[in-house]
Amino acid sequence: MSTPLADLAWPELTERRPLVLLPLGSCEQHGPHLPLDTDAAVASAVAERAAARLLGELDLVIAPVQSYGASGEHEGFAGTVSIGHVALRMLVTEIGRSMLRWAGRLLVVNGHGGNLTSLADAVTGLRGESRDVAWWPCVPRGSDAHAGRTETSMMLRLRPEAVRGERAVAGPTEPIHLLMERLVRDSVRGVSPSGVLGDPEGASASEGERLLERMAAGLADAIRGWQVSDRGRLGAGLAHGVPR
Repeated sequence: MSTPLADLAWPELTERRPLVLLPLGSCEQHGPHLPLDTDAAVASAVAERAAARLLGELDLVIAPVQSYGASGEHEGFAGTVSIGHVALRMLVTEIGRSMLRWAGRLLVVNGHGGNLTSLADAVTGLRGESRDVAWWPCVPRGSDAHAGRTETSMMLRLRPEAVRGERAVAGPTEPIHLLMERLVRDSVRGVSPSGVLGDPEGASASEGERLLERMAAGLADAIRGWQVSDRGRLGAGLAHGVPR
């Protein structure tokens, strides 16, 4: 079964040792056209869709989304709220320690690439304490970097009313590895005044549905296999995408 943790009362968990899915996102700028909670919305949707695919196979609980992450690279834009890497690493560590007093396993479903360093460190530390924890990245194969066609398509599927299509503009479209040196030196604002890394042109809800379903299928398969890398990454051998 799959249940939102927030809907449960404590006696309903006393006889269970569920796998808990924790969506992890961010509150950060996503260009002039997408909402600040885009990463959190995608992570939540992928976790929920994967859980639906596993109904009848596993005892699953979906925790409330953690909507604040490490988004320092976006702090040149109003609306961004970053708790930084130290705080995020501590937050994930303490959530894991507390949650696994009653849960059997914890999987952090990560929607924001900037969280990756501190997330992997926290999960590796928890696993070193003999806790069954892993993380998984919401990254469709071939996706653009930030607030481009990929994320715009997914938000058109999830919350079309929150997409300001008339404000959408293209940003730099080079592959992210070619922009990385400038991003580290100048932050996102210095590389793209709009905050977009990619081009939203051609985004559609139908494409967003395909992207979300593909990630959900990849996540469900990874959960079934439960193979965890040395850095805590679940299903690292599965070809659904790569961390960002």
